[in-house]
Amino acid sequence: MFKRVLLKLSGEFLANENGFGINPETTAQLARRIITALEGSDVELAVVIGGGNLWRGARNGQGMDPATADYIGMLGTVMNAMALQDAMERCGKPTRVMTAIQMAAVAEPYIRRRAIRHLEKGRVVILGGGNGAPFFTTDTTSTLRALEIGADVVLMAKNAVDGVYDSDPRKNPDAKFIEQATHLEVVERRLEVMDATALTLCMDKNLPIVVFDLFQDGNLERLFRGERVGTLIQS
Repeated sequence: MFKRVLLKLSGEFLANENGFGINPETTAQLARRIITALEGSDVELAVVIGGGNLWRGARNGQGMDPATADYIGMLGTVMNAMALQDAMERCGKPTRVMTAIQMAAVAEPYIRRRAIRHLEKGRVVILGGGNGAPFFTTDTTSTLRALEIGADVVLMAKNAVDGVYDSDPRKNPDAKFIEQATHLEVVERRLEVMDATALTLCMDKNLPIVVFDLFQDGNLERLFRGERVGTLIQS
């Protein structure tokens, strides 16, 4: 069973039906799903959330300085973190938003030992602002933060995809589900799990990854109980 986990969420999980913006009801449903899974569990939870529902540097930042476009994306992740915090605290779950880019009026600065202390006190720590530097994805941020706080696993949440396949199951009905693989196999087969930088770091540090469907009822609860769900990637 996992004691401390890092949950990687897509910003689109908070979005409207068109995949853009922040929908308060959608965000509230996500918050309730996470809180329900935590009930009766001793798991300490940190969350990294992307910003693709608000900004994608490669698409929205065309014609801009790439670093500037990435910084705008980092600010988008803070907006999402604040929205998720609001939804979770409306349900009575104490949280802390911590950011790599300092903005003291709305969030705490990310300090590793302080983040661990919040986790030990039962607070959900929502990590925004990426890792504070451009040219890195939230996948890499998830890996870095998981290693820093001593997480047992990175849980890569997906929507309507129950794990890793040898090809895109939405395009290929004959795609084969992969229940377990090593980091190296994922790299060599170019399976779309996370970006190469993040995946290589997980492999170097022997950090397991679980890819699963967050919106399949009971999946997150089962993971918190130590049951097998989705695809497990480990050395």
